[in-house]
Amino acid sequence: MIVGTPKIPQATSKRLPLYYRFLQNFANAGKKRISSSELSEAMKIDAATIRRDFSYFGALGRKGYGYDVEYLLEFFRQTLDQDEETDVALIGVGSLGNAFLKYNFHKNHNTRIVVAFDPKAPTDGKDVSNIPVFHPDLIEEKIVELGIDLVILTVPARVAQEVTDRLVEIGIKGILNFTPVRLAAPDSVRIHTIDLSVELQSLIYFMKNDVKESKI
Repeated sequence: MIVGTPKIPQATSKRLPLYYRFLQNFANAGKKRISSSELSEAMKIDAATIRRDFSYFGALGRKGYGYDVEYLLEFFRQTLDQDEETDVALIGVGSLGNAFLKYNFHKNHNTRIVVAFDPKAPTDGKDVSNIPVFHPDLIEEKIVELGIDLVILTVPARVAQEVTDRLVEIGIKGILNFTPVRLAAPDSVRIHTIDLSVELQSLIYFMKNDVKESKI
């Protein structure tokens, strides 16, 4: 989980996991130090934006030297709480949900789906990709029992708000919403919505109108 401060813009916060991933690639390739230009070329993002993002965290590099890869990796690992494991629940095991179960954040070893829920699952549960899947009647019981704070929501739109209301009641802190519904929840619950149809329509618009958009 990103450690946020009022000084750091949301756009910068969203790029932090990307910086960490690309720095890992540089480290795996044996790179000891990099410049903002090298990172810019790899990530396809303006070097000035990278320098500005890094400046929010103080002096991460040295003029004429660049950035120490191992130091940056350690810094972003701590900033993103990469030492802290995060257990996630998945609600909705349709086509998209099944893909999540199979993938299960294999490249991000500190995040994992530990339980899922689907109306087709029996009350006593079943295993899908080595993850227990239970009937939605057990959402409250299992999520509280496992101490889960974060949920991925891939349910049909007609039940999305109802499920969200149930999650709010048991104190869920974050929802990654893959439904086209704008969910209502208290400010204490952070909701990130990813509407695949909207993203596709936006991409088609940009392609047809030759609109330039940042890749990050």
